[in-house]
Amino acid sequence: MGAMEELAEPGKQTEVAELEEWVALIDACIEPIATRPVDLTDPDWMRKLKEGPRPLDEAGIRPETEATLRDVLSRYEEGDEDVRAALRALLERCHCFASATTLPFEPTPQGFRQRLVEMSVEDQGRDTRDMMVGLNGLCEQARDAGLDIRPLLLDVAELSSEVDKYGMGSTRGILLRAAEREPSGLW
Repeated sequence: MGAMEELAEPGKQTEVAELEEWVALIDACIEPIATRPVDLTDPDWMRKLKEGPRPLDEAGIRPETEATLRDVLSRYEEGDEDVRAALRALLERCHCFASATTLPFEPTPQGFRQRLVEMSVEDQGRDTRDMMVGLNGLCEQARDAGLDIRPLLLDVAELSSEVDKYGMGSTRGILLRAAEREPSGLW
């Protein structure tokens, strides 16, 4: 029995199980696209990769996928620690969904917080360094937009995992370190 089925409340189980089915279905749709080999011997491989369609667009499922991500984020924010842990585990299993799906950054407090919640539920993804570079860039964009990011970093840190997955600190710890810096951010 997985973490999703271990949730205590039956209503919560049903809602999260339905969400798990959607995420897994989307993950299966984009997996062949997202994991397609890239010919690194082609001198134009980088340009082709950048200019080519994104996996969600190529699969024709961007609206559905973004709506599903919004649902994941909403349940993550509203849920207790068991729900948040189950959603983190879901995105770890469905890594194509997690890596191909993000919502556009809006330079507002809510937009910054939304991107932080995405980072929290992704829980460092497959590489802490990528998460840290992304967080630093996001903090820079938010500061450039004049946002007070420290309270938002602290707020989302409270939702985040305390597990040090790759030896570089937990997601909670990374967000707290970013909040402690002046200006806020990792470096």
